[in-house]
Amino acid sequence: MSVFGEFHVPSNAFALHETLNAVSEMVIEIERVVATEEVLTPYFWVSEVNFATFEDAVAEDPSIRNLEQLDEFQETALYRAEWTRHVESIVYIYTEIEAVVLEATGSNERWDLRIRFDDRDELDTFQRYCRERNIAFDLRRLYDLSQPKTGGQYGLTPKQQSALVASWEAGYFETPREASLEDVAAELDITQQSLSKRLHRAHDSLIANTLIVSASEPSQPT
Repeated sequence: MSVFGEFHVPSNAFALHETLNAVSEMVIEIERVVATEEVLTPYFWVSEVNFATFEDAVAEDPSIRNLEQLDEFQETALYRAEWTRHVESIVYIYTEIEAVVLEATGSNERWDLRIRFDDRDELDTFQRYCRERNIAFDLRRLYDLSQPKTGGQYGLTPKQQSALVASWEAGYFETPREASLEDVAAELDITQQSLSKRLHRAHDSLIANTLIVSASEPSQPT
């Protein structure tokens, strides 16, 4: 059975530390990671910062190279790059034990990561790998699909689940709407752009994990 671990990692023990330190107000949210044994390519959103300032900081950061902006949405931008330092743990996750990083958010203080493992043995293997190499992954929470009232079984991150629940409770999905996007964002203490992005990703995950049947699964009668 899959297990989910939520970890804290000091920013100075992970990639982009120098960039996050130089632009302290910035927030980075990883969209996905493409990994091989030679190259780790993250796709990530950057917000709360002037993009030119961010790009100048990256140019001085030896842990990242080949930065490319792919898209821009109001006050956030999507980038692709290559990580070169302090990412041995992530390479190991993807290439050796085939776990998946579901969510990773970085600030100047720390990275918060949520990782899905196929089973507890896989998690134990990962933690042993980190201990033996003094990699500072601090496990803060562990749960599995049998635990109720979590969105993990539907592919939701905790932030996406909170956004959906807060929007539903406020009446954002009612017709007519009882609350605006601005109202819900204020309640969560985030920007409207961040809330809109979380709701979009949450809807995508819910559809993919509840309504879409993969080709390998038997079709169900209509």
